[in-house]
Amino acid sequence: MSTDFDRVIERRGTGSLKWLRYEGTDVLPMWVADMDFAAPPVVLDAIRARLDHGVLGYSKPHPGLNVTVLAYLERAHGVKAEAEWIEWLPGLVPAKSMACRAVGVAGDSVITLTPVYPPFLAVHADAEKRLITVPLAHDEASGGGWAIDFDAMERAVRPDTRVFLFCNPHNPVGRVWSRAEVEKVAEFCVRHDLLLVSDEIHCDLVLEAERTPHFSAARLDGPIRDRLIVLMAASKTYNIPGMALAWALVPHPAVRRRFRAGGGKLIPELNPLSYHATEAALRDGGPWRQELLAYLRGNRDHLARVLAERLPQLKLAWPLEATYLAWIDARGLGVDHPQAFFEKAGVGLSDGRDFAAPGWVRLNFGCPRVTLDEGLRRLVAAVDTGGPGRAG
Repeated sequence: MSTDFDRVIERRGTGSLKWLRYEGTDVLPMWVADMDFAAPPVVLDAIRARLDHGVLGYSKPHPGLNVTVLAYLERAHGVKAEAEWIEWLPGLVPAKSMACRAVGVAGDSVITLTPVYPPFLAVHADAEKRLITVPLAHDEASGGGWAIDFDAMERAVRPDTRVFLFCNPHNPVGRVWSRAEVEKVAEFCVRHDLLLVSDEIHCDLVLEAERTPHFSAARLDGPIRDRLIVLMAASKTYNIPGMALAWALVPHPAVRRRFRAGGGKLIPELNPLSYHATEAALRDGGPWRQELLAYLRGNRDHLARVLAERLPQLKLAWPLEATYLAWIDARGLGVDHPQAFFEKAGVGLSDGRDFAAPGWVRLNFGCPRVTLDEGLRRLVAAVDTGGPGRAG
């Protein structure tokens, strides 16, 4: 197969969250983690086949779906799981909220690492818990070198801490945490009796898996299995977030019951089309995914070259090992609000303040190269005409 990722698909007028933000303006949206590519043909074919049945009633996972998930987990990630572990969900944000509700009582604390995807900084409130944030270690002098600061974690954890919210691969810094790092996180959670909630939604978007392979927390053995929830979905990799389907792997039955109870009456029956889309993606989407990764590597490297050559004021977080999201240090511009500065110049980026990192922005390069080039042209023009020191 050969997918034309260079094809520009008009998304205005389709109800796209990404494009609606700037409806009626000339701002190019490069913010939310939603690629501008069509879903794989095998996924679209599976949806059409399900539609041909004609009845779209309340649905549960159809026969074979869990078998497909288990086969995918073992084939792609070396995870040997059981069907009973799987909990189907409408997304990973509610799953994190449910996990925070699953242990402890109101007033306890939840810990996570920053900068991080914004819902990590909010879901604790759904369980009336408090949030502890620990900054990732960052070698600013070299513009890269993100690491987990385990010493800072030890200083921050409290006797009332109940949950560790972990992002692997990490959004937004793009790190794929190594096996040793994941095992050390697990040891920390066991020692402090924490529920480890590992969000691995970008695990199939590792850009150079032979160099930085993803190690899933679901591969861990021993006592961590009694306090583990691993969250996954096909949505980011196969660009089907609108299907609103994800799953949790919860090995321990008691944790699974508490996790399920954390959803209360808020978790609905799920879209029947989403089950078939996910099954087709995991079973048959491999060739398309490899083509996607090659295209994303090209976009990543192109972005890095342009920033280095034309915009030295912007420092791209490196190494960018996974995702299609570039984390950019814009503090060198000398503007008060980089996201607003670039928005005025016609590029809609994610604001680092939402990730607990003022002065940074996040750019989605999951788009045709011509779209990326237009965004970069606007960034360069903004800096060339605005200049350092100009208020954003």
